[in-house]
Amino acid sequence: MKQTALVICPGRGSYNAAELGYLRQYHGGGGDSVVRLDRIRQQAGQITVSQLDGAEKFSPSMHRTGDNASMLIYACALADFAAIDRERYDIVAVTGNSMGWYLSLSCAGILDFEAGARLVNNMGTLMHDTGTGGQVIWSMADADWRIDPLKEQRVRRILEQADSIGHRIFVSIRLGAMIVFAGDENALRWLLTQLPPDDRFPVQLNHHAAFHSPLLNAIIPLAQAANPVSDFGPGVIPAIDGQGRIWSPSAFSIQGIYDYTLGAQINQCYDFTLAVQVAAREFTPDIIILTGPGTSMTAPVVQALSAIGWKGLSGKGDFLQRQTGDPLILAMAIAEQRDLVTVS
Repeated sequence: MKQTALVICPGRGSYNAAELGYLRQYHGGGGDSVVRLDRIRQQAGQITVSQLDGAEKFSPSMHRTGDNASMLIYACALADFAAIDRERYDIVAVTGNSMGWYLSLSCAGILDFEAGARLVNNMGTLMHDTGTGGQVIWSMADADWRIDPLKEQRVRRILEQADSIGHRIFVSIRLGAMIVFAGDENALRWLLTQLPPDDRFPVQLNHHAAFHSPLLNAIIPLAQAANPVSDFGPGVIPAIDGQGRIWSPSAFSIQGIYDYTLGAQINQCYDFTLAVQVAAREFTPDIIILTGPGTSMTAPVVQALSAIGWKGLSGKGDFLQRQTGDPLILAMAIAEQRDLVTVS
């Protein structure tokens, strides 16, 4: 009997040094799909996906910029999605984090493979060329991956103080027990003095504009000019967006999903936490599958699900214990978990 599965796609920053060669390792270079993506890149005068994934060493200045990272992540995630064993898993819904929404649109069949690639490449290049501001990520998690109320209060006070002194700082992404802030350079410099440091956070994200904030209002008309509404279709799998809205196949306005994707998705907070929680509650999947590249989505997903007690999940310790028996989450970038997802 098939298991039902929710598939979650990653966002920017998921292809790092450890992921170099992901397409070669898991997909034999990517086959015809990567050939098609390379053609799009060549026509735009850009370095190809094959060259990026096949580089001898990882270069942050090459692999992490939006014009390159976006298509590289798209290639890996869509190849992983295609490799899921449909005889074992019935995919009931898809969602993703930030740029992962674009990937979800392709997985859901709302965009076909090449239309999704064009959207991702156009947006990655547009953000690289004209994006403004930046992002800082900070964790509100305690040792068991639950939100610490004192840290949550700290965030509210910082936002209030920023507003009172004229700093334009926004909550860009709600990411489990983590917060991604967006702001201009001066605002983020001030923010970094206000966030108590620990061994990992706060972190300013290199090569990231002020995604999902009003600082990117000017991007919207450019994005709409570069991406036609005719690329969007009715879909075949429900997709959950960054406002927790469910777009069910043939049950939504094409103009509506276009307006969200190239409107509010750009200049309003992306609530990945809500997207995961809505998907888990409404579709009650047996398992959650995280496409690659990278494994950074596991913690935010567990944090989001623990907050609502999904399947009795209470935190990091409980999650790790349960993963050793009957896993709740399978990350395709982890070889032994990947083997449980893909065709044998």
